[in-house]
Amino acid sequence: MNNYFRPRRSMLYVPGCNLRYLEKALTLEADSIILDLGDPILIAAKEASRENVVGALKRGGFGQREVVVRVNDLDSPWGHDDVKAVANLGADAILFTNIESREDVDAALSSLDEAGNSQIPIMVMIESPLAVLHAEEIAKASNRIACMVMATSDLITQLHARTTHDRTAILTSLSLVLLAGRAYGRAVIDGINSDLKDMQAFEYACRLGRDMGFDGKSLVHPFQLPYCNDAYKPKPIEVQSAKEVIEALTAANAAGRGTVVVNGKLVEHHHVAAARRLITLSEMINNLEASYE
Repeated sequence: MNNYFRPRRSMLYVPGCNLRYLEKALTLEADSIILDLGDPILIAAKEASRENVVGALKRGGFGQREVVVRVNDLDSPWGHDDVKAVANLGADAILFTNIESREDVDAALSSLDEAGNSQIPIMVMIESPLAVLHAEEIAKASNRIACMVMATSDLITQLHARTTHDRTAILTSLSLVLLAGRAYGRAVIDGINSDLKDMQAFEYACRLGRDMGFDGKSLVHPFQLPYCNDAYKPKPIEVQSAKEVIEALTAANAAGRGTVVVNGKLVEHHHVAAARRLITLSEMINNLEASYE
């Protein structure tokens, strides 16, 4: 677990151009809120969206939710101004788009340093074939990277692939980014499902991502929230099993044994580390959910 470890079962994009949505976000049961200034915002609305997000950050009221701002590409006319406007307003992280190399990470960090905040963590979007191929280079570029966020819709387009229920076209890409993230202690978030009518596919993607090892899923509509929150929340039986693993191996070690069998499964030291992480995550989620009540 790194310094930025926290629940990210659901990361909801909220367009900066819509004041009603920004207000609604204060009441939603999302682990993370991404205040979005990026590509979905029309060019004519870029400046107004930035003002709206600045206002939202100054007003606060997000409670224990993680607050992230997605800025425009630094090569665009708005990117650096976005960073200057939001860097020092209390966001938990800044999400940078089109990150394809260590140099891109360095540029993102430099933009924050120039804006007067050399401490705030960043998140990086992985949205192209080149970004996937450079995932390790990106993941190890800085310990200020709190999270790697997959942009699966963009990736599918650039792969000339088709969206299917089993996600065949992007499984390799998902795995490569996940491997890179885990190698360097980064959280990794699965991408959105753009078909808002196919909730069966969305639920399947949530559970597939969870089983692969992702920390959560990004989404674009509040009615998707219950699915990813449920999929990525440790179940009571899993928490109980984790406690049993810790207790059993502790007793085994005290008796001079390095392994033990719990519920028919061989338990070693690495299982204890995973069990402790799961218990900590469960407690953090319970505290977060209690804050919504």
